Amino acid sequence: MTDFFTALIAHSFLQTALLAGLLASVGCGVIGTFVVVKRITFMAGGIAHAVLGGMGAALYYGIDPLLGALAAAILAALIIGTVRLKWQAQEDTLIGALWAVGMAIGILFIAKTPGYATDLMSFLFGNILLVPPRELWLMAGLDGILLLTVGAFYRQFLLVTFDEEFARLRGVPVTFFYLLLLCLVAITVVLLIQVVGLILVIALLTLPAAIAGHYVHSLAGMMGLATLLGGAFTTLGLGLSYAPDLPAGPTMILLAGGVYIASALLSHFITYRQARRQATL
Repeated sequence: MTDFFTALIAHSFLQTALLAGLLASVGCGVIGTFVVVKRITFMAGGIAHAVLGGMGAALYYGIDPLLGALAAAILAALIIGTVRLKWQAQEDTLIGALWAVGMAIGILFIAKTPGYATDLMSFLFGNILLVPPRELWLMAGLDGILLLTVGAFYRQFLLVTFDEEFARLRGVPVTFFYLLLLCLVAITVVLLIQVVGLILVIALLTLPAAIAGHYVHSLAGMMGLATLLGGAFTTLGLGLSYAPDLPAGPTMILLAGGVYIASALLSHFITYRQARRQATL
């Protein structure tokens, strides 16, 4: 880690990578909490893998792949959300279909794009060290959209997340806010693809929030702790991967996964001890 911090001062690309990880941790903490509490991880996975089609098409037509990913993610979120609300019995089938079709479209566009798509491969497998400085502004803008939207409609999202029927009784337009929430998930997926790639994006989206849920039982508290954990995982993962020259994204996920397993065991042990104590009273 000492070598990493020394290199961090000297190399601007490491500073850019660190900022990208911290910016991604905001979406990871805020929206990841909704994903974990609402239990829509599979839906988020479908959205994430559908974006490959948008990235492939954007690269083929000479557009920034991140913009193609954003458009494809929001489209997939709206389709999945509408089917879930209208034809819930077909939800799993549609998510699987979008997952596969999106990736197939992306692969076809990659095959027809002249040359080797190095940028697209970094999106697929993740390479935080290759994030260009200009993308930091886009990531900051997406973070701003997430924070402003959640801050403006926090109460509505809270009701929709925990009890849709009660939200309807309170006059909340559930369909609108549910689809809006999925669009925010889509934006977060695009943020995290920059850091860990398409393959590992769901792990970074859910693990910090899941760990926070072991210790904090309010939605706002989970968001805050998950954001801090996301920042810690991206920073430590980047540092640990530097000296041995390991891929940063998988290192972050292994670190987050190890902490999650340890946290789950600790949480179970604490719950067990409390139950035993109450039983003896």
